[in-house]
Amino acid sequence: MKDVQNLPPDTPLAIEKVGVKGIAYPIVVSDKQRGTQHTVASINLYVDLPREFKGTHMSRFIEVLNEHKEEIHIKNFEHILNEIKKTLEAQSAHMEIEFPYFIEKKAPVSGSVGLMEYTCSLMGMVGERREFKVGVKVPIQTLCPCSREISEFGAHNQRGIVSVIVRYEKFFWIEDLITLIEQCGSSPVYPILKRPDEKYVTEHAYNHPMFVEDVVRLIASLLSERSEFSWFSVEAENFESIHNHSAYAYIESGKLP
Repeated sequence: MKDVQNLPPDTPLAIEKVGVKGIAYPIVVSDKQRGTQHTVASINLYVDLPREFKGTHMSRFIEVLNEHKEEIHIKNFEHILNEIKKTLEAQSAHMEIEFPYFIEKKAPVSGSVGLMEYTCSLMGMVGERREFKVGVKVPIQTLCPCSREISEFGAHNQRGIVSVIVRYEKFFWIEDLITLIEQCGSSPVYPILKRPDEKYVTEHAYNHPMFVEDVVRLIASLLSERSEFSWFSVEAENFESIHNHSAYAYIESGKLP
């Protein structure tokens, strides 16, 4: 049959990214404690398209994805991208994967165990240059230092989300990055808390007040000490409990002293 994609386009312009987006797909990812974890991802796959071709071959993206459905992780990310690049006969290939990741987490006093969900992402490209990134979104609790200072009783606190993206040069565990982030708030967030746990978390947060500015600075400081990361960005948003707005801060490694 006639290959319409290989025909010349009406408007001969090169396209930086063309492909498939929003593929809901079951995948298996590496798990530090259990070896592997089954989850469902949203996947985007792209290649460049030269000016002389009308379109790309969308089905070939899915074919490559099917070959690697049993295990997708940062160890074989580059291999998958190279397969896409080769199969589509492209100069560059891009892949973005976002998925929920679950970690068993114990309450700080009672030891009650529950599953904590984190949104994780893998992003990569190969071509004239190669770049691989991992992103995580981690909920934390923060207690306002100003409110604590000026109040005779208590201080306002809230849940927030820290979003970290790292460009990595060698393998690391997502769980270790999550742990690093959680220790930089007033308190971690837990899936299950009994009364002794709530007392502990409340008092711990009160003794560790943090602005969003404090959170991103501390995380950035710790990430800058990790040799596996060549670049990172840190974003924190607090869903303020007494203000009709969120508090926000952002920092990235290229702007550090």
